[in-house]
Amino acid sequence: MLIKILEYIGGFIIKRLEEFGTLILLYVDTAKQIRRKKFRFKHTIAQMSHLGVDSLLIVSLTLLFTGVVFTLQTAHEFIRFGAQSTVGGVVAIAIGRELGPVLVGVVCAGRVGAAITAEISTMKVTEQIDALKVMAVSPVDYLIVPRMLACMAVVPILTIFGDVIGVIGGYVVAVHYSDISSTVFMNSISIFAKMNDFTGGMIKAVFFGNVIAVLGCYYGLNCPNGAEGVGKATTKTVVTSIIVIFILNAILTFIIYR
Repeated sequence: MLIKILEYIGGFIIKRLEEFGTLILLYVDTAKQIRRKKFRFKHTIAQMSHLGVDSLLIVSLTLLFTGVVFTLQTAHEFIRFGAQSTVGGVVAIAIGRELGPVLVGVVCAGRVGAAITAEISTMKVTEQIDALKVMAVSPVDYLIVPRMLACMAVVPILTIFGDVIGVIGGYVVAVHYSDISSTVFMNSISIFAKMNDFTGGMIKAVFFGNVIAVLGCYYGLNCPNGAEGVGKATTKTVVTSIIVIFILNAILTFIIYR
């Protein structure tokens, strides 16, 4: 019994290390293509439109109601302790540093990551990727590089947009529900929130976009055969991306805001 348990643990560890090594090699190949400036500009723009513009609505709704709920939960307590002049700054800092980039990353992991994996895994199952190799077209150059560059550009843009929408949601609640003066709310943002609070969130978003694109492509290229394999690969992408985003967020927070 003990031997079987050890075999299972050893097999699990070896499999995870093998996946990690394959992922690192994929990163290296992608970096080489970008360094040689072998990337397709038109494909990158098309992916930015497909992955970014189509995500605006869900990002807007997510951050809008996050700002509304966050302000509803905090404004009353701040008013009770006579600190209503800090509500705007607290909302802006919370959204700019953490809520904005993390929620945008999670939303994009669910929508963008799943879309990338489903598309590439379907191409693999239908042998379109093998056809690319036969025509001497690198799958990394044709599929991965445009998606990585697009995600690294689009996720920070969506984060800026989400930050603005979230603060607007907080503003509406603070002014029209909690009876905080609009001047007090805006002055609080200018006093307490610094540019670093928002640029730090954008830096996080760049890393989150990179993770989403690479994991989406990795699981797409290595999905099992069959329709069931496409579903499993898509699920793995979403779950793994969200986990990595939370871990990476903690690491980046220590580095940026220490």
